[in-house]
This record gives sequence, structure tokens and C-alpha cells, in this order.
Amino acid sequence: MGILVNLLNRIRPKSSPTPPPVNLGSLPPQKSDPKSQLIQLETQLKQEALLVQKQSQLKSNQPKLKPKWMGKLISLSLLVGIPSAVLYIINLPYPAIRQPVSRTVPFLLLPSQINIENNFKRSLELIEQAEQLIERPTSASDIEQGAQKLKEGKDSLDAIPLNSVDEWIDYGGYGWRFSRYRFQQIREQVGRLEAKVFQEKNAQSLLVMGEQELITAKTAYQQAASPTDKQAAARLWRSTLDKMEEIPDRTWAGKSAQQKLNSYEREFNEVVGLAANTEKVNTLISSAQQFSRQATLIGQNPPHTVDKWQEIEKLWQIAIDDLNQISPQDLNGYAEARKLIAEYTAIKGQITVQRKAEQNAAVALESAQNRIETLLASTPNDIKSFDRNRTISQLQAIINDLDKVEKETTSYPKAQKLRLFAKNKFDQLEANSQ
Repeated sequence: MGILVNLLNRIRPKSSPTPPPVNLGSLPPQKSDPKSQLIQLETQLKQEALLVQKQSQLKSNQPKLKPKWMGKLISLSLLVGIPSAVLYIINLPYPAIRQPVSRTVPFLLLPSQINIENNFKRSLELIEQAEQLIERPTSASDIEQGAQKLKEGKDSLDAIPLNSVDEWIDYGGYGWRFSRYRFQQIREQVGRLEAKVFQEKNAQSLLVMGEQELITAKTAYQQAASPTDKQAAARLWRSTLDKMEEIPDRTWAGKSAQQKLNSYEREFNEVVGLAANTEKVNTLISSAQQFSRQATLIGQNPPHTVDKWQEIEKLWQIAIDDLNQISPQDLNGYAEARKLIAEYTAIKGQITVQRKAEQNAAVALESAQNRIETLLASTPNDIKSFDRNRTISQLQAIINDLDKVEKETTSYPKAQKLRLFAKNKFDQLEANSQ
């Protein structure tokens, strides 16, 4: 039993008063029945638990005292919060609030001016980094990184209200970096860099597209099964190289394209080689033959006017110019081209002769017509005033002009009619003078 009492004393709550010890010696002597001892112990434990429960209820029902420091804290919060709220409102970017304060107590705007200064410093730092990456890139990633920094710098610059810029007083000697002039200057720099980024991205897109088309053309050429397919792939390959040459060289992509084009051209010549040159020669010869056929078709059924002979002559000249583009290095094509050039040059020479004959015939016919008009105008109605010798001389000059008109010209039929008329008059006057 002594052991059970000690155990109960250990588990009893410390806050509750210690119950008086049970004097087991004063209890009436009982039989040492274990069951009765357990019942007695259980009863004693219940009494002690009820006592502890009552003490806990009494402690919870006591009123809690409000600490004094809570009131002080509320007062301090109001004392600090109200001026802070007023200062926050004053520094809002609203002209109706800021302008009166700026005229009377400008130092109250110091928080917003510090914020402007911090945003401006951040934008200066970011834009300077962006300019280094955009103006002097070493790779496409530099341009992307520069564009990102430029955007961040512009965001910091846009965080500065414009109406605050207008009311800013340029301070000196206190380390302030912001000023209205520098603000406008940085905004112009941002616009210039944005345009540069736009050009760089466009050029980069052209470069990427050109390289993809180049791979496609090379693959098509390698997989082509027929000569026609190879020629089409070679033309696509050549066209892609020409497009890459058009990328502006003032951009990073353009400079990169110019550096790569040397190797691309060398590869094209090695892979395509003679086939591409042969295709070019065949194209030039075919073009020259088409112009020659057109010139021959138009030149059928002469004579023609001067304008038409000029058109025919021009077509022969175009055919000759196409053939002159074939280089002596293209051995097979060059020999064929020289043969056609000799043939076309001879034909063109004949066309030139015919054109000049047509021009001379037109001039001679016009001269004869002018002489006839002069003769008619100078012939008097009175036979007594008629100068026979002078008229015979004028008729002879008319006949001489008409004799200059060649047969294969458009002026020849009309010239022959006029010559016949002039010759008859001339013969009449000669007969009457004898």
C-alpha cells in the first residue's frame, strides 16, 4: 500500500494543494482483503480528481486584466499612420495634389523624387547594358538578352510619371542623376535601340529562313533522280544564296551571312559545279534563240517602216547580248555561242542596212515632194512669164531625188508615180524647146 500512495503523490498536479496524507493506521482494522483495498483506493482517487477540477474552474472564471501596453500601441500606430497616409497621398502622381505642394512645401515630395531617382538610375544601368549587347553583339543570344534588358530599362523609365518630370527642379551638387534633359535623351536612346532590335530580329529571321531553305535545296539536289529535278534543285539552291546576299550587312545577321556565304558558295560550286554552269549556258542560248525567232517572225514580208526595222534590230541585239554573257571557261557552250553570235551579227547588219535605206528613201521622197510644191507655187498662170529653163531644172532635181528611193522600201511605189509624172513633164518641155 505504501508503494501505491507514493505513486499517487507523483502523478498529482503540482498546482493543486497537496491533500493530507491518509493515515492508514487510524483506519479501523480490516481484513486484508485485496478487493476492498482497491475499492477504497478508487474512491480516494475520484475525490482528488473532483478537487482538481473545481480549482481549474475557479481559475478560468477570474476576469482577465487588459494590459496597459495595448493602449499605448494603438496610440503610437495612429500617431505614425496618419502622417504616413497623408505623405503617401501627397506623393501620388496627381497634378491637382502635387502642384500646390510643390509650390509651398516641396520637401514633402522627397519620397516620390527619391523613387524617380532610383527608377532613373536603374533604367540608366539597364539601358547601358542593353546598348553594349545590341550595338556590339557576338551572337544572336546577345541581341535577345539586350532586348530583354532594354525592356526592363524602359519599364523603369515608364514608371516615372511625366507630370512629375515637368515639376522636377534640377538639383545640383547632391549626386542626383535625374534631370528633364537626360530623361528626354534616354527616351530617344530607347527608341533608337528599339528600332535597332527590330532590324536585327528581321535580319535574324531572314538568316534562319535562308539557312533552312539552303538545307532543303541541298537535300532536294542530292535526292533528285532526273536531270530536270537536279536542275530545279540547283536553281533553288542558287536562288537561296542570292537571297542571303540581300541581308543588310549593317546587322549582326548580315555580317554572319557574309562570312558564311564564302563557304556556301564554295560548297555549291563543288557539288553542283559544271551542271549549274551548263544550265546557265543552256538558258542563255535558249533565250537568244527565242529572241532571234521573234525577230525573224516580225521581219517577214518586207518592206517595213523605220520604226519596225528598229524593233527588229533591237531583238537581234538582245539575242547577241545574251550570247556574249557566256564565258570562255564554258568550253562547249562558248563555242556554240560564238557560232550563233557570228550568224546573228550578220543578220543584224542586213537589218541595219535596210533600216538606213528606208530612212534615206523617206528623206528623198520628202525632198521631192517639197520641190514639187515649190514648183507648183512658182509656176505663173501667164504663159508669157513662164521660165521654161528654170522649170526644166526643177523637174530634173525632183527626178534625181526620186531616183534615190530604193526598190525594197515603203516609199518606192509612191516615188515611182511621182517620178513618172515629173519625167513626162520634163520630156514635154524638152520637146517644145527644140
